[in-house]
Amino acid sequence: MASLLGAELAQRGVAPDCVQTIELVRDVLARVGDKWTLLTITALASGPLRFTALHEQVAGVSQRMLGQTLRALNRDGLVTRTAYPEVPPRVVYALTPLGRSLGEAVSGLVHWVRDHQSDIVRNRDEFDRTSTANKTTPPRA
Repeated sequence: MASLLGAELAQRGVAPDCVQTIELVRDVLARVGDKWTLLTITALASGPLRFTALHEQVAGVSQRMLGQTLRALNRDGLVTRTAYPEVPPRVVYALTPLGRSLGEAVSGLVHWVRDHQSDIVRNRDEFDRTSTANKTTPPRA
């Protein structure tokens, strides 16, 4: 099923393979931009984990949301799910090579944020100060 963006790009004459790439980039960025995805990938970077251990490491996530996140990551080929035929059942999640490479790419962004954290905070504070000042100033007639 083509998205509205894809249909609009196709109408503008963008080649079908470019439309597909643009849509995939958008989907992957949405997945990576989800906080549970990033926290799950970070937790799995140290090695395979069972669901309960992973749930403990991803603070604040519900079991339902963690399950949804793991299914989406598994679908994209970023995480493997290995179920062992034991009683009680044992399921282990691990990053795939593709998932590890995503973790490395995201790590670059994390390092960039750390390197520029003080600049970002300072700019936000300045913006908030000037925005608040502008809101409290009555408009001129």
